[in-house]
Amino acid sequence: MDCSDTLLHMVEFGSILVWFFMCDRTDLFWQAEKWYNRDMFWFLFLCLTLVALGSSLQPVRTPLLLNRPQTEEWKGWMQVLFLLYHYFEARELYNAIRIFIAGYVWMTGFGNFSYYYRTGDFSIGRFCQMMWRLNFLVIFCCIVLQNSYMLYYICPMHTIFTVFVYACLGIAPQLNKSPVWMWTKIGLSLGAIFVLWDMKPVFYALWGPFDWLVGYTDPRKPGPDRLHEWYFRSGLDRYIWIWGMVCAYIHPTCMKLLNMIEELPAFRQLTVRALVLSVTALLGWVYYVHIYSLPKLEYNKVHPYTSWIPLTLWCVVRNITPKLRTYSARLYGWLGCITLETYLCQFHIWLHSDIADGQPKYLLSLLPGYPMLNFALVTGLYVFVSNRLFHLTNELKDRIVPHDDNRCLARNIIQMLLLGAFVFGIGWVLERTVVLHMV
Repeated sequence: MDCSDTLLHMVEFGSILVWFFMCDRTDLFWQAEKWYNRDMFWFLFLCLTLVALGSSLQPVRTPLLLNRPQTEEWKGWMQVLFLLYHYFEARELYNAIRIFIAGYVWMTGFGNFSYYYRTGDFSIGRFCQMMWRLNFLVIFCCIVLQNSYMLYYICPMHTIFTVFVYACLGIAPQLNKSPVWMWTKIGLSLGAIFVLWDMKPVFYALWGPFDWLVGYTDPRKPGPDRLHEWYFRSGLDRYIWIWGMVCAYIHPTCMKLLNMIEELPAFRQLTVRALVLSVTALLGWVYYVHIYSLPKLEYNKVHPYTSWIPLTLWCVVRNITPKLRTYSARLYGWLGCITLETYLCQFHIWLHSDIADGQPKYLLSLLPGYPMLNFALVTGLYVFVSNRLFHLTNELKDRIVPHDDNRCLARNIIQMLLLGAFVFGIGWVLERTVVLHMV
């Protein structure tokens, strides 16, 4: 990619940020009230699922347990429900959404552990590329729109847990091939999280100096504890990334067990799978009755210790046969690739907030009075922009964050900091320009 391509990508990226600002910080467009209809909610999801299954099923060459297309598909359909939950304010799905978010964090542990354990690539270039992927867009959203980092809480959560995985394997990496030491590292990670999160004074002592980064005050419900949001959000999924690492570590063993089952005579294969699915169904029923059905506040108390159960049961069901492991819905896989962008874009060009740094309590309306036509139009633009941002983020990453050239990387980081300061200044001026608020 030459310099002219890089410049074009930067201009396109900047233009999209202008669109964010126009939708979220001016009165050029309308806002509409959220409304929830269970029938409509599930109708939309079912239609998309049928289209995905009917037109985008694709096989993989090797039906590995939890292969990449399968996990991307998993992220995709969870993200669709997550977004519809926000759009329609489907409060009855709160507990399910908590499990979905835990699923994303589980994949942070699973995916990063798999990469670092397999490749041993702990280079600063690789680490910076991961940080770029997670934070490039959100940093510019914060700068241009003058929002808090914690408004987009998914980003700091994935960032910190990615750093933890990197530290777990990157410290004394020569010990990673020893089962004793690997389990010791995982145990130490578990103990560290217990101390840092379950002991609340320790958490506040650790994160207090970073109040400027992870502190948040809801402008609609201001309170004195700016770290509460970070403590609550990160605490809900503080352990599940470790379970993701465990699953990645035992992945080869589980794959051998699946291969052993598939080498059995047909009748014994059927018997074993039926037994496994029966136990899975029983455990799922017990979980649903005694944990999932709890009221919101009670469920939040047990979620950090129980979210691994439905995620593990899903992994079992989704991978029980070679056929299930072979095929995945590419449409959901594509949506799974752009989950970060769809998460961030929803705040500004799909939903709408009537107050700076506030949660989006309304819908963006381009066709007032026509809720379904507006949904179709706004959603089409929103997904298109999200996809473009995904490609722009990766294309600029390849240009600005080299994997193997630390000197070039250091130079580019300095330039990005200067550029960020300049853009922050522009955002500060625009945020306080009365004319734009009177449009």
